[in-house]
Amino acid sequence: MASSTIIPSSSAFIKKDVGLSAFSSQHSFYIRSSKKRACKKIASVMAPQQSERKPSTTGSVKTGSTMTEKILARASEKTQLVPGENVWVNVDVLMTHDVCGPGVIGNFKKEFGENAKVWDREKVVIIPDHYIFTTDERANRNVDILRDFCTEQNIKYFYDIKDLGNFKANPDYKGVCHIALAQEGHCRPGEVLLGTDSHTCTAGAFGQFATGIGNTDAGFVLGAGKLLLKVPPTLRFVMDGEMPDYLLAKDLILQIIGEISVAGATYKAMEFVGNTVESLTMEERMTLCNMVVEAGGKNGVVPADNTTYKYLEDKTTLPYEPVYSDGQARFLSEYRFDISKLEPLVAKPHSPDNRALARECKDVKIDRVYIGSCTGGKTEDFMAAAKVFLASGKKVKVPTFLVPATQKVWMDVYSLPVPGSGGKTCSQIFEEAGCDTPASPSCGACLGGPRDTYARMNEPLVCVSTTNRNFPGRMGHKEGQIYLASPYTAAASALTGFVTDPREFLQ
Repeated sequence: MASSTIIPSSSAFIKKDVGLSAFSSQHSFYIRSSKKRACKKIASVMAPQQSERKPSTTGSVKTGSTMTEKILARASEKTQLVPGENVWVNVDVLMTHDVCGPGVIGNFKKEFGENAKVWDREKVVIIPDHYIFTTDERANRNVDILRDFCTEQNIKYFYDIKDLGNFKANPDYKGVCHIALAQEGHCRPGEVLLGTDSHTCTAGAFGQFATGIGNTDAGFVLGAGKLLLKVPPTLRFVMDGEMPDYLLAKDLILQIIGEISVAGATYKAMEFVGNTVESLTMEERMTLCNMVVEAGGKNGVVPADNTTYKYLEDKTTLPYEPVYSDGQARFLSEYRFDISKLEPLVAKPHSPDNRALARECKDVKIDRVYIGSCTGGKTEDFMAAAKVFLASGKKVKVPTFLVPATQKVWMDVYSLPVPGSGGKTCSQIFEEAGCDTPASPSCGACLGGPRDTYARMNEPLVCVSTTNRNFPGRMGHKEGQIYLASPYTAAASALTGFVTDPREFLQ
C-alpha cells in the first residue's frame, strides 16, 4: 500500500479475530452431551441436610444470534440456528430475469409437471432487464418466454416490455432488477429474498437475507416455496467516522474487498454497522451490499432503522418485522474502519480486489467512462456525477455513457434539480458537459450482452466504470481494461481523460 491511511497497521483499520470455535459442531455437540449427562439417574440413599439451593438453569444453552441467523431461524421455524446448519427456509420473494428466467421455468416444468402452478403467484417477481434493447432474436425470445409463463401462471409482478423502440411506452417496464425490487416495495426487513442473479445481495441493505441462487434451485422454489440453505457465519464490518465529501459507498466496499480479497467472505454473511453506515442513504447502503458477492459473500446486511422505514413508507403495505444482532452474537471476525481517513479508490484490472488509490493511477489514460448498473446507476449516483461536472464547469475529454438503472431513475435524471445548480437537472448538466444522452434503462453493457448493446466494448478499450466487476470479458471485450470506481471518480476521470481523484474538482 502506498498510503498509510488504509493499510491494516493504520488506525483506519483494525481486524479482530473472534475465532472459529464459536461455530464448530463440537461446540454444539458438547452442549447436547452435557445435557444428556445431567439427566443420568444417580443412586443415593440420603444426603446431609443443607441450606436451600436454587436449581441450575435447565434446557439447552442459548447464545446470542446474528441478524442473518435470526432471519433464517424465523424462516425455517426454528428457535435458534448456528453456522453450518442446513435448514429448509421458507421464501418470501423469488426474483428472476430474462437471462435466467427461461431456464428456471424449464426446470420448474420438468420437475413439477407441465401443468404445475407456482407456489404463490404474488411472491414471484419477474423483471426483464439484462438484454433488452437489442435486435438479437434469442435475447428477445427470452422475454417472450417470460411473458407466456406469467400469463399462464397469472403472476402478479411481471414488469413487461413490448415496445423496444420507446421504453416510456411500457408503463410496467422498470429496468435493473435489484433497483426495481427496492423501488417497487419487494424488499422488507426480516424477510428472505432469493434471486437468480448474484447481485441479489443488494437487498440486504433493507435488513433482510438476500442472496443469489442458480436456475435449478429457483425452479424448485417456484414449485415448493422453500429451499435448503446452509447458515453462514458472519463477518462484522464496523465503519465509524464522518464520511468525507469526496467519498461514496463504492469507495467503502472497494476498501473492504481490497482488505479481505475476492475470496475473503466466501459463503459468509457480511454485516455492516457503525455511525458511518447509519448516515448512509438507502441507495448508498444498496451499493455497499451489492458488492459483497465480489468478496465471495453469501449475503450482506445492514440493520434496519428510521432511514429504512422512511424509504418503505410509500412502497409497501405488507407488515414486516426487523431483527437485529444480539450483543452476545458470535462473529467470525470483526473489522473496524475509520472512514474519515480513507481516500477515493479504484479497483484496477482485472479483479475487484486489485485496490489502489485513485491518485496513484493518475497516469492511466482512458478511452471512455461508463456510469450505470445496479451498483452505480441509481438516482444518487447520477446526482453525484452531476455534482462533479457542475463543480468543474468543463467538458468531458472521453466518451461518457450514462445508463439509468430504472425508468424511475431515468425520470429523476430529467426532472430532479441538482443541489447548488440553480435548478438545473442532471440531464442538463450532462448535456453541457458533453456526455452522451442518457440511454434507455437496463443493465446495459455491464455484463457485455449482444454486440449491439449500448456502450458495449467491442474492442480492447480502457474504461472507468461504476459497475461491480472488471474481469476479462466484462462489458464486452476480453482484452478490455476496466477500472471500477465511484460515480465521483468516474466523472472526474471523464473530465481529464485519465483516472482521476475526484478531490481535484470537489475541493
